[in-house]
Amino acid sequence: MKRPTSLLYLVFAFSASGLAQGILRIPVTEYDPSQREKIYQDPKWSMLKIPGRRLTLYDLVEDENGAHITATSHNSASGLVYAVDVDPHHYSQIEWRWKVDAAIEKGNMLKKKGDDYSARIYLTFDFDPSKLSFFDRTKYLLIKTFTNFEIPLRALNYAWANQVGKGTIAPSPYSDWVYIIAHQSGNDNAGQWQMERSNLIEDYRKAFGEAPGRITGVAIITDSDDTKGSAKGYYGDIVFREEL
Repeated sequence: MKRPTSLLYLVFAFSASGLAQGILRIPVTEYDPSQREKIYQDPKWSMLKIPGRRLTLYDLVEDENGAHITATSHNSASGLVYAVDVDPHHYSQIEWRWKVDAAIEKGNMLKKKGDDYSARIYLTFDFDPSKLSFFDRTKYLLIKTFTNFEIPLRALNYAWANQVGKGTIAPSPYSDWVYIIAHQSGNDNAGQWQMERSNLIEDYRKAFGEAPGRITGVAIITDSDDTKGSAKGYYGDIVFREEL
């Protein structure tokens, strides 16, 4: 498989991969995580590391289903992040392709000990810290003071969940600044590639009761650290689309 060899290639892939058709594509299937340091330096891609957690292994694979990223987690948690600046009021639809070998048996998005997912799409949104309540603003300042770990003030997760109904939306058991949507749940569709679509503005309003700010990052995350288990997920490209 031919792989990108320059930053120019990736910039072109994102900026020209569908603008005329009203889409913005995150070039997941044109990125090889194992070559990030060896072949090219791309400021858009970065590793999301969770303090005190092992790293999930991400590989670029090409098979009969085409190119995709395979994520393998063994009691680990990390992600791949792509920096963006997207107006969800213009590109209000998100589409993606994913698959899992199985939902995490002990996974439960309502509990800290079950907050693991074989696959999820993680979106961060711009949010003015001055709009936080006094309590949340104090918490935010403490986080900024005592750790360099960036916790988003507003984020949505489209997750392949378990033990909850498909379509369930709830705050993360770790922070109500992050909401999780069970876009798939359980094993009914495990082992099969699924094409997904959702309305960003509607989803954000259901979660936070207001209109979203600009999207600042898109991540793919497979983790199994809270359940101390294993998981495997597969990711194709992610697309933002104008409303049809």
